[in-house]
Amino acid sequence: MKGTILSVLACATFVSAIADSPVLEIESGRIIGESADDGYTIVYKGIPYAAPPVGALRWKKPQPVEPWDGVRPCNEFGPASLQGDQDKRSFYFREFFSDGDPQRSEDCLYLNIWTPAAGRPSAKLPVMFWIHGGAFSGGFGHEKEFDGEAFARKGVILVTINYRLGLCGFMAHPLLTAENVGNGSGNYGLFDQLAALKWVRRNIREFGGDPDNITVFGQSAGACSVQALASSPLTEGLISKAIIQSGGGLNGPLAPMPRAKLEEINKEMWDLAGITTLEAMRSCPPEQFGRIVSAYVASKGSYQHSSWLTVDGELLLRTLNETALSGQQLDIPYMIGYNQDDMSPEIMKRAALEWSLLLEKQGRAPAYVYAFTRELPPYPNELRMDGDDRTGAFHSAELWYVFGTLGRSKRRFTKADYDLSERMVTYWTNFAKSGDPNGDGVPVWRPCVNEDRYIQVLDVID
Repeated sequence: MKGTILSVLACATFVSAIADSPVLEIESGRIIGESADDGYTIVYKGIPYAAPPVGALRWKKPQPVEPWDGVRPCNEFGPASLQGDQDKRSFYFREFFSDGDPQRSEDCLYLNIWTPAAGRPSAKLPVMFWIHGGAFSGGFGHEKEFDGEAFARKGVILVTINYRLGLCGFMAHPLLTAENVGNGSGNYGLFDQLAALKWVRRNIREFGGDPDNITVFGQSAGACSVQALASSPLTEGLISKAIIQSGGGLNGPLAPMPRAKLEEINKEMWDLAGITTLEAMRSCPPEQFGRIVSAYVASKGSYQHSSWLTVDGELLLRTLNETALSGQQLDIPYMIGYNQDDMSPEIMKRAALEWSLLLEKQGRAPAYVYAFTRELPPYPNELRMDGDDRTGAFHSAELWYVFGTLGRSKRRFTKADYDLSERMVTYWTNFAKSGDPNGDGVPVWRPCVNEDRYIQVLDVID
């Protein structure tokens, strides 16, 4: 009896929390979300955009969702892709992951939507589609620095996604290539991103979004993913604009690995584990993946990338540089940038500049280039630690500002930091609306051209 009463109370609490959330009819069934903390935005968490890629669907392109009956409550984020535990001694654990590891599963193809116009198809709001970073082996779309409330206040819908990572998402192997007659293997995580993008285009009207105005943006491996999608013939007509944050451009630090090399690495790795057939690979328990990778790395004496982007012959026909130099990337507005203390900041700066100048040379609209230079303020003394206690404009530092989530960090942010965040949210959402970050209330941002190699510095204003 006590359990029944608690269940009823829990249900009543949930109903109260989502009272303002309309039931939406999407292609696979009906869903209901919940009010966000601001009381203005409705958030739909954990919407499946593809079938669970498990069993026979491991290392296959994403398949359609099985429809459901009734109303599906979307009040919990879906599992992240399989990945290792966070290192609690690391700087990035304290900065972004101190809430602990999320639920992780092969069944990870879920997305989240923050919208101020749920159930209003005529609203036709611009949509921003976020791809998280993490070296193609970690991260998830509901990390605490990601949130759509600041975008919603600007009249923009935010979508974040989970996609397959590591061996689940970016492994090429000769047996998989042989199975995929006529094309290569690998890039399953990229195909997930493409499937999610297509899902958004088909369903976003129900959330008040404009399917013809979708800006894809991402950071680090997510930025490389954005450039890869913009380099694919399969995304024509799906993406209206792109923002590349610390991970793309021309001759950038992240690039696809030759497929033959990636296949060779993975064949050696699985052979070392005594698993030599595709049937055995697909039946291998996923909790063994980490041990298989670790054993291979130990045998080589150095780290080997067994999971990375590759030219698969279907989604990517050539390298990102070859695509850009031949003018085959999508002809859309671009924003691109880097952080002052980024990984390889000079390489990233040059990659961003050369990307924009190449677009101009090709007769296309040049990019808007930025440099995030704000040196983040320190933690309170009681939270500081010896060693890796970064306060610079490090790799990923801009994320708190882009998503307007400074309040979730324990750093001693000032009013000037909140003003910078507001300025950046305005730039990002203006770009999503029109392809131009400029507008009322923000300093002018000129495009980067050969005669004026302008880089917008993003820092606090004293």
